[in-house]
Amino acid sequence: MVNEAMKTITINIPDKVDLGLEGRKISVKGPKGEITKDFSQLPLRFFISEKTLNIEVDWPKKRLTALIGTIGAHITNMIKGVLNGYLYRLKVVYAHFPITVKVQGDSVIIQNFSGEKHPRSAKIVGDAKVTAKGDEVIVEGINLENVSQTAANIELATTFRDKDPRVFLDGIYISEKGEGLI
Repeated sequence: MVNEAMKTITINIPDKVDLGLEGRKISVKGPKGEITKDFSQLPLRFFISEKTLNIEVDWPKKRLTALIGTIGAHITNMIKGVLNGYLYRLKVVYAHFPITVKVQGDSVIIQNFSGEKHPRSAKIVGDAKVTAKGDEVIVEGINLENVSQTAANIELATTFRDKDPRVFLDGIYISEKGEGLI
């Protein structure tokens, strides 16, 4: 008989990963580093038993059923990040004006984009590490949210406004993304 009064998701914890639980604050520690997230605003219960993490909610409606799956995906991404890490490769594309990309502090500076005199900048989010070599920009880290948002910020910094994107193809574009490429 199916218990419709409660919804549960089970996540297996690999051997190399230590998962800590303080109330609704989850910390995942692995060979690449540690990630901590706070889920205290959510009406969920977390239980650790042996090598599994259980996430439960009582009397779920559609929104809570979707939410429990989303939180399970976040925790799975945290586990994959501390085991393998995430990497995004971006390609610098230009037709006439050579684009120069530099990393300064917590921002990426894009110079000479379409011949512009003023540089454009993109924010580096969290602990993501950005490396620029020639016509390739590499964004890597253990937190998927930080790495993907940093790559998106770089891509968005080189968009044309009020021009046809089919004609003006200059910019920096995500060419490859994945886990375990570090």
